[in-house]
Amino acid sequence: MAYRRSVYIKAKNILDERRRKAENEQEQRRAAAVAVCPEIEEAEREMAAFAAEAIKSISMGEDAKGFVLSLSEKNLKAQEKRKAALLKAGFPEDYLDIKYTCPVCNDTGSHAGYYCKCYTELIRQTAKDELGVAPSMKKCTFENFDTSLYSDEADSKLSVSPRQLATGTLRFCKSYAEKFSSESCNLLLTGKTGLGKTHLSLAIANKAIERGFDVYYASIHTVMDALQKEQFSREKITESISDRLYESDLLILDDLGAEFSTQFTVASLYNIVNTRINSGKPMIISTNLSLSELEERYSQRVTSRIIGTSERLLLIGTDIRQKKKS
Repeated sequence: MAYRRSVYIKAKNILDERRRKAENEQEQRRAAAVAVCPEIEEAEREMAAFAAEAIKSISMGEDAKGFVLSLSEKNLKAQEKRKAALLKAGFPEDYLDIKYTCPVCNDTGSHAGYYCKCYTELIRQTAKDELGVAPSMKKCTFENFDTSLYSDEADSKLSVSPRQLATGTLRFCKSYAEKFSSESCNLLLTGKTGLGKTHLSLAIANKAIERGFDVYYASIHTVMDALQKEQFSREKITESISDRLYESDLLILDDLGAEFSTQFTVASLYNIVNTRINSGKPMIISTNLSLSELEERYSQRVTSRIIGTSERLLLIGTDIRQKKKS
């Protein structure tokens, strides 16, 4: 269980940029302060000289303690001298301090031998950003999945209301996300358009990423376009989509059935599904198609692999997106 290497690198680059920015801004403030008050630079030269003198203590043996104490007292006086010069010139006493974004690790990403909280949060956010649906993910949480938008009138065929089904599906998805592991089952989210399948898929992705799992989320249309480009285009591919499809801890394929169906897409879908099943890697598939429509579109061979290895979750009712807008 780990994020991709590129996630850690991007997060570290952001930290490095924050640190450079903070240090550059401090240098600019220092130049402005010294221009107004040269005594500041004089005090800093004294502080630097005392620091250089302290190196001598390494070879002084028993005399080192007294020598270092004397230098420490002189250094404190020089610091007070600089502080007084700053205040006299009208600057706050902390004006020359470096204002790091994270005062705990000073934007290095580590503290006391461990990853700093700022770095772990940045890693999680970078992992979400790499999915390409970060704005949508912020809106799609379990907390704002509103089951009151579904009708509480029982469906004549299922003898259960859309709200009851939505409530049960929400409960299952939340538990699935909280307990997600490499041993988790596959999910097949079915139901007509606008019933919350994508919302629940992204909510699961959110939780899985926060718990340190590598998630790849994409619409089936995007996946098939990328696979065709990877196989048939002469352009150089910087990153293989196949690696993401087969190696991610959790694969989420959204809107199965929305792509243009060809022999290539059907064969590719079977390859994705079969490879992940054989390697024991969980996946979530959402579709607007019924089970019979899936079989008609993708053949019994493909559909049986999906249905036979997945927990099916059904949402029914009418499109709730208009209700959300109003």
